[in-house]
Amino acid sequence: MSGMTEKIKACGEKYRDYLIEMRRYFHQHPELSLKEEETGKKIKEELESFGIPCRHVGTPCSNGVVGTIEGGRPGRTIMLRADMDALPIVEETGYSYTSVNDGVMHACGHDCHIAILLTAARILQDLRQELSGTVRVVFQPAEEIGRGAGMMIADGVLEGVDACYASHVWATLPAGTIAVDPGSVMAAGSKFEIFVKGISGHGAEPHKSVDPLLTTAAIAMNLQSIVSREIDTQEPSVLTIGHMESGSAFNIIPAEGYMEGTTRTFSRAVDDAWADMIRRVAENTAAAYRAKAEMKYTYLLGPVVNDEEMTELVRGSVRKVGGEALLGHMKPTPVAEDFSEYQKRIPGVMAFVGVGNADCDAVYPQHSCHYKVDESALLNGALVYAQVAADFLG
Repeated sequence: MSGMTEKIKACGEKYRDYLIEMRRYFHQHPELSLKEEETGKKIKEELESFGIPCRHVGTPCSNGVVGTIEGGRPGRTIMLRADMDALPIVEETGYSYTSVNDGVMHACGHDCHIAILLTAARILQDLRQELSGTVRVVFQPAEEIGRGAGMMIADGVLEGVDACYASHVWATLPAGTIAVDPGSVMAAGSKFEIFVKGISGHGAEPHKSVDPLLTTAAIAMNLQSIVSREIDTQEPSVLTIGHMESGSAFNIIPAEGYMEGTTRTFSRAVDDAWADMIRRVAENTAAAYRAKAEMKYTYLLGPVVNDEEMTELVRGSVRKVGGEALLGHMKPTPVAEDFSEYQKRIPGVMAFVGVGNADCDAVYPQHSCHYKVDESALLNGALVYAQVAADFLG
């Protein structure tokens, strides 16, 4: 073990209780996307108490926080990122520190992310004279709605940054492991809407109408052929229709139909092709039924693609912190994450910190109202943040 790793671990032990205290504080005081005002204030207060200069960012809400840790020698800059927003979920964990904000819950672990990065920031601030370069710690709002990273980038958080790193606690990964894999690890996610126009009429005389309900159903069925017949079978992809509506009474053929859904893929090429494929199927199917269809495609997020060289560095950092036993692997997840926006611009890695443990009832998936984590696994997450920064800066 290197001297720097020993120092990082010693600092981590010193701040173990602080990490748990912060995690429970933020868990008890969750705030929704774009409304993280008190969360941002608390983070800024904590950073300033360590002596880390920081500022609010993230226009239009400006709830995000960026802190800067200057090393004792000049060098490169690495960004460490944590997200901070909660979800509109009624908590049912039974925690003594359950949410005090009705209908709002940290059910995806962002409370853990804040606490982990705050602890890593304390460690790095203590050891800053031994760093060659700069660490930018970024606490980002609005990840759950896919807007926060873009807001932070627009406010300049990537200016002068050479690489970025983040981790996400993960319920299905066993506590005591941190998964670090190259390539696509989280999916691209977008939204589509299809508006179908027909001609309304009496249900007893369908030949005098153009049925948009039948057309909408046909489009829904035909869209599934895109994945099964147009996309490379080696590229896992999903097209899901989550909402359809048409009509108002049992004996009336309506005038319009509507559907909306989402696409997921790990391929940037497939992500770029979705809109044209969906539009073609929708319009041509509608034409076959004498109706018309219009599509609106909203690009949300690209896939989270871990840079190969940076992945090797992070894997080495994990080994330094906990040996080979700490280094895990995880299958790519079709969940989307706006960390991908940073990775489009600079090399970056998203790792996954296992927090699953049946012994402490941490067995529920992300976004569950029962979501729990094994808090003993969080310190390794903070240590790896600090070690990655130290290793990258050399």
